[in-house]
Amino acid sequence: MKEIKLMFVLLAGLVLGACSSDDGDSKNAAYTETSLSEAPVWQIDWSNNQERPSWTEPNSSLYAYETNMKLKLEEALMPFASEDDMLAVFVNNELRGLANGPVTIVGTGKKENGKFMFKVFGNETVTETVNISLQYYSSTLKQIFTLTDDITLDPDLEIGFATEYIPPFTLGSAKYPVQKKVLPEALLTTIGITPVAGNLVGAFVGDECRGTMSLSESGSKQLLIYGRNAGESVTLKYYDAATGKLYTIPDAVSM
Repeated sequence: MKEIKLMFVLLAGLVLGACSSDDGDSKNAAYTETSLSEAPVWQIDWSNNQERPSWTEPNSSLYAYETNMKLKLEEALMPFASEDDMLAVFVNNELRGLANGPVTIVGTGKKENGKFMFKVFGNETVTETVNISLQYYSSTLKQIFTLTDDITLDPDLEIGFATEYIPPFTLGSAKYPVQKKVLPEALLTTIGITPVAGNLVGAFVGDECRGTMSLSESGSKQLLIYGRNAGESVTLKYYDAATGKLYTIPDAVSM
């Protein structure tokens, strides 16, 4: 019986030790606290080092029909939009459409960066499903973003005209091919931090920001984390604007 009591005391000590911290400014070993004089500015570095692709216009005479397509870059990529950007459409690895630069504003001759309009050529029947690869090259970021989908090409179809078409190209980043969504509020609550709507949360691998957002009122908005490789260990950072406290939670997420 004495051995059992002694074992219980030892186990209790281990549990209490796991929940305490040697850091006097921290209340939980699951995270550390630091005080900041101003709010942090976190953003993902989308820059890469890919070479400009040598895409060329497809020969329209080889195809029976064409489908008009218009699209706009998502908000995260708009600040990097340039006149030197390119957008191409491939069907089964065959280039079927090319926008060698953004659209030109009628009557001005100026380019409207971040918006593209082009024709996609095809020979398939309207009932035939084809694999389409939409590839956007950002001249500023030196990166090709790629999205794929199975669609049917229709000569009478106009994509992105009646309803604005904004492909989520950041999900097709060559730099960050792995993505994961988490609920920050749930993670924070689990370790004893009370999340407040409007406060900033960020995901990091080392010093590299991999995702950031402001917490939502409902607590149902997911944080999208971008990874270079599966299995990466992600640190979560939470900034409380009212107190100026930065909470750092290591190994919060595994990609």
